[in-house]
Amino acid sequence: MDYKLESELKLKADEATGKTFKEIDKFGRLDKNTKGQLGHVIEESLFGYAINSTAGADFVDLNVELKVTPVKLNKNKTFSSKERLVLNIINYMTEPFLEFEASSFWTKNQKLLIMFYLWLPEKSRGDYPILKNILYTYPEEDLEIIKNDWNKIVGKIREGKAHELSEGDTLYLGACTKGVNKSSLREQPASDIKAMQRAFSLKTSYMTSLVRKELNHEELVSFATIGQLKEKTLEELLEEKFAPYSGKSLEQMAKSLKLSINPENKSAVPNVISALLGIKGTHLSKIEEFSKANIQFKTIRLEPNGVPKEHMSFENIDFQEWLDNDWEINIMYRRFEKTKFLFVIFEYNEAYKKGKKRTLYFKGIKLWNMPLKTIETDVKSVWEEVTRVLTEGVKLESIKWGKGVKQKNNLPGATYNQVVHIRPKARDGQDKTYLPDGQMITKQCYWLDKAYIAEIVK
Repeated sequence: MDYKLESELKLKADEATGKTFKEIDKFGRLDKNTKGQLGHVIEESLFGYAINSTAGADFVDLNVELKVTPVKLNKNKTFSSKERLVLNIINYMTEPFLEFEASSFWTKNQKLLIMFYLWLPEKSRGDYPILKNILYTYPEEDLEIIKNDWNKIVGKIREGKAHELSEGDTLYLGACTKGVNKSSLREQPASDIKAMQRAFSLKTSYMTSLVRKELNHEELVSFATIGQLKEKTLEELLEEKFAPYSGKSLEQMAKSLKLSINPENKSAVPNVISALLGIKGTHLSKIEEFSKANIQFKTIRLEPNGVPKEHMSFENIDFQEWLDNDWEINIMYRRFEKTKFLFVIFEYNEAYKKGKKRTLYFKGIKLWNMPLKTIETDVKSVWEEVTRVLTEGVKLESIKWGKGVKQKNNLPGATYNQVVHIRPKARDGQDKTYLPDGQMITKQCYWLDKAYIAEIVK
């Protein structure tokens, strides 16, 4: 059936709301365990058109592309996106030589019919229900950021660096790997190195923000206007917002912003940041640009020598999960490949002395993502070494430590490669977790090395 009006298309899509895929499937698609199976059910059985892989949008007359995407139910009874929204394959040999308006991304995906279904891990696919559908056009503010993302992606391809593309490079529009395995390689211009096949995608964080709005009815707060985004990138706007406070102490920053804080409280820096961005009292997770781009902020406190006193900690490790998963599902890979970090950098101007209170002075910010080369070498090396040690069995040893006892292990520690390492992160020595072989170990997490952090923010 051809749809001439968006209202007709929307009415047809609405017929699926509340139904499961097995209630919609007319052609036995659910009997075939094929990729894109659920999308095929919607294409054939609901909308009545043949499965295709055309360069243009699915509903040609309306220039609307159909996307069927899963959401998951969180422990707090809210919804979030289960995964990124994969759009179309990037042709490295043609895409970089097009203008944005003529690009394959824009030609195919400028307007989307998004159908959200609930992923239920304990159920078969046929029992997943359709929750809601929306006809989606990008808000003007988002589109400016997406254009910048597209330019970053194609700019890297033009330079012969398609093999160095990472989802962390960009904010809303990603270049995700798309292929059966590592042999899915493609030629690229300006380089003899073949690159993994990738597709344009809306990041998981972007899709979760959309789900938060459409299904959770949450309101996010933006700090950038369309006028500002037409003139400057998000990175430039952040630099501009923070620049006037360079050299000020945290207390001075708060005073300038008419904000009352306790500098010793963990909420002090986040509260100063939200006030500085003009959205006082807003939790950073509620800032629209941060939420959509998966920008996570970390405070860095440098010593007078320019190096932090401490390494930077991340999530605790589930060692059985670590051993069960491949590299590209590993917790470190997912964190560093998909995340933008906003480092808010302070520095002490005097050396540490026990019992003496010191003042932190603001130095600046750094919007950073880990280069793919570092992820695939240094970080992967730690993954391989931890996997080896877990497979062979972790060697645990109790040693005297002051007046007590400390547990020592042979996981890759702070001297391993000066980028990332494994070490304890626990309330105390009794805060333990199981290893795959049944032994108990003090809870561990992965850390960025303080010398590496110093190089990043230098």
